[in-house]
Amino acid sequence: MTPSATPPTTPTAPRRHIAHLDMDAFFASVELLKYPELRGEAVVIGGGRLQQPELQPDGTRKFARMRDYVGRGVVTTSTYAARAFGVFSAMGIMKAAKLAPDSILLPANFDAYREYSGRFKQAVAAIAPIIQNVGIDEIYIDLSEYGDAAPAVAAQLRAAVFEATGLTCSVGLAPNKLLAKICSDLEKPNGLTILQPDEVATRVWPLPAKKINGIGPKATAKLEAMGIHTIGDLAAADVGLLRSQFGDLYTSWLHQVAHGIDDRPVQTSREIKSVSRETTFERDLQVVRDRAILSEKLESLCTRVAADLEKHGIAGRTVGIKLRFEDFSTVTRDITLPGATADAAAILRASRDCLKRVPFEKRIRLLGVRMSTLCDPHASVLQQPVQAELFPAL
Repeated sequence: MTPSATPPTTPTAPRRHIAHLDMDAFFASVELLKYPELRGEAVVIGGGRLQQPELQPDGTRKFARMRDYVGRGVVTTSTYAARAFGVFSAMGIMKAAKLAPDSILLPANFDAYREYSGRFKQAVAAIAPIIQNVGIDEIYIDLSEYGDAAPAVAAQLRAAVFEATGLTCSVGLAPNKLLAKICSDLEKPNGLTILQPDEVATRVWPLPAKKINGIGPKATAKLEAMGIHTIGDLAAADVGLLRSQFGDLYTSWLHQVAHGIDDRPVQTSREIKSVSRETTFERDLQVVRDRAILSEKLESLCTRVAADLEKHGIAGRTVGIKLRFEDFSTVTRDITLPGATADAAAILRASRDCLKRVPFEKRIRLLGVRMSTLCDPHASVLQQPVQAELFPAL
């Protein structure tokens, strides 16, 4: 069945021009400014101090290779050359090393990333001040006031970002935030994609449903099991069938976004209350028998929370854990630290302290880590060493 096109805005509403600007492989691109000899190479960001490049007597640098890495770190980002091997952010470095063993591994430098983030946002604000910060490397910009000149302004923004940073970005310009974000990813790197209100059916519907921000791996798997692969398939899907799988609220949202409908404004300020990560296990885990798996998952979650804090340029004082057991009962525990931190080791240590206060009488279905009481990242950071045992013996 072919879905009927629904315009992203109502006929009487003034036309909106919303841009989504996304820096291209941002962290990796900043590193390439420092190490230009690596341009075109497969480079992965996510190592530690041991992966710091070594300056040789002849003036060249010796770089660490993925094949030599040992540990449980997580990929922060990668260059497009590394992505061609299947290496993406949030992937375990050991797994990534199997895909691209000869790629170069660099440690993350969040101070430099924050500096360049400030540069590109200032360059954009000097031209178009209605901006919503999404993260360290992406923003929404409301260009509605420019009317038909919005595409020219979007091109001007790309040029201004490059002039201020030496880095490229990709911009999607569309009638709303949903479509703008989809478009910014279509012509990476250094692309400008413009979508007209009447082009949803021809340009958006053929795309995979997972291109919609908010349709994750689990929802994608469910949709594909129902024979729904593209956004057009989703737009044409029976609402009752969707409701039986996803419930009322999510189904209503799926129906709207599949038709390109999104009325959210560009918010010029938004306070982040907390940062969290969680994972649901493929099978329920028992604390003693599956301690190694739980240890690895806990460390990975803490590392990802720390990366999210760094990405947003914030730190926090309250660390919390969430556990859902085999009977779907849920418990939470938290602890407030004496100083603010965005350090994965400190978050890991506090998470383990929280876990010591949980009675483990049932198998574990879900594990989560949360950081709240957020504040300036330059507050005091805890530097105590991490103990060897990652998941406490209970």
